[in-house]
Amino acid sequence: MIMKETPVNKIMENTLEKMRQMVDTSTIIGEPMVTGTTTLIPVSKVSYGFTSGGTDLPSKQNQELFGGGGGGGITITPVAFIVIENGKCRMMQINNYTSSADRAIAMIPELVDKVTELLKPENKEEEAPASEEAKAE
Repeated sequence: MIMKETPVNKIMENTLEKMRQMVDTSTIIGEPMVTGTTTLIPVSKVSYGFTSGGTDLPSKQNQELFGGGGGGGITITPVAFIVIENGKCRMMQINNYTSSADRAIAMIPELVDKVTELLKPENKEEEAPASEEAKAE
């Protein structure tokens, strides 16, 4: 469905375009900062809202009299850092947990590290000779 071009549409398009210019993916996942052997990647939460509206005003002299406006707001809140050190990745939250979902999300990198450690081939090789010695006894 194609929308008719109206002044309200233009207001909405301008508002959204300005907001797109202010926020991009590097706002949420920031640029990595390297300090020695540690890499820190900032993570932020972005919330935004906008509104616009307008009306045609009755006029005997000018049939295209229009009044309208638009606006928006953006909040950027730093929430965590992804820390990469010695090949291990973990997330350090800045704020306290606000929900169980936040707590679960924060635990994912640590869980991935632990599962990776368990599945490393070198651990299996170390266990194999020990089990052969047990069979010999």
